[in-house]
Amino acid sequence: MPHPLMPVAVAIAAATLLGACSDAGSTTFNVAIGPPASTTQQVSSLILDAHGVTEDDYSAYQEGFGAALDGVQDGNIDLSIGILGLPSGSIENLQAAAGDVRMIGLDDEAVEYIEANSAYRRFVIPKDSYEFLAEDVTTVTAYAVLVGNTHSIDEELGYELARLMHEKAAENTHSQSAFMTLDNALNGAEGLPIHPGAKRYYEEQGLQVDNPVAELDIREEKGEFILGTGSQGGTYYPLGGEMATIWNNYLDGANFTNIETGASIENLVSIRDDRMDLGMTVHAPAQDAVAGSGEFDGNAIGNVAFIGHIYPEVIQIVTRDASGITDLNDLAQ
Repeated sequence: MPHPLMPVAVAIAAATLLGACSDAGSTTFNVAIGPPASTTQQVSSLILDAHGVTEDDYSAYQEGFGAALDGVQDGNIDLSIGILGLPSGSIENLQAAAGDVRMIGLDDEAVEYIEANSAYRRFVIPKDSYEFLAEDVTTVTAYAVLVGNTHSIDEELGYELARLMHEKAAENTHSQSAFMTLDNALNGAEGLPIHPGAKRYYEEQGLQVDNPVAELDIREEKGEFILGTGSQGGTYYPLGGEMATIWNNYLDGANFTNIETGASIENLVSIRDDRMDLGMTVHAPAQDAVAGSGEFDGNAIGNVAFIGHIYPEVIQIVTRDASGITDLNDLAQ
């Protein structure tokens, strides 16, 4: 005679087995989306939204670029989304150590979604950018720009900062310094007030500057200036160090120190709070900061001024062959 609880037991066992089968057929990937409160997190969210990937589809790791790529190398992180210069030394180092790096591209539909919802624009990474690329990779890009605090960067200093960025670019050993040219000088300036010193320098060089001019309100004479960059594994920190060294070499009575930060948004907030004098930022959050939109909705920053373009900020998404990820749609459950 069957036990009276047998049907229930069978049902539970069957449900457990079905659940196990379901779990076996799905994988939750570990995705590095950038440091907390960073522009990388904003664009990561946009990119994942474009592919129908929800927060339930992956485990988010809020890592700086260097730590994220270390995690990819160790196999603890399956995919990393980064805003980086081209080529990125960190990605080259990852390939040298792991040997199976794969760069994930964006399809036309995803690019169109991102362009419609942000200031990022289509960009093609040439296959000769990295030895491991077999073909060009479609992605999106923004611009890294230098902004200054109108409470501490006076007109003459703003002029000299812009001048030295361009006239001494050959002394900057970082590869991204190649983009610090007068032809690129105003890239990313759209929608931003320009520092009057920088405007004067660019106009002396024959450039037409149509931006509104920032109003200076210098609150104290300073000799020590802080430049906010990004994580040590990214591009901002080493490049900012080179820029600070050049300024220190040529500007008497002023000392510039580059510090590691969470990058764009943290730098903009620190300028707002007068804890920072200069900051490197992607142009899109700088536009939001000035307009009081996006991350800065209702909290516009009034003491930020554009000083100059630094280099194109290219979204680079990397994984390893071992992850099994060939397309961002693979993340969706």
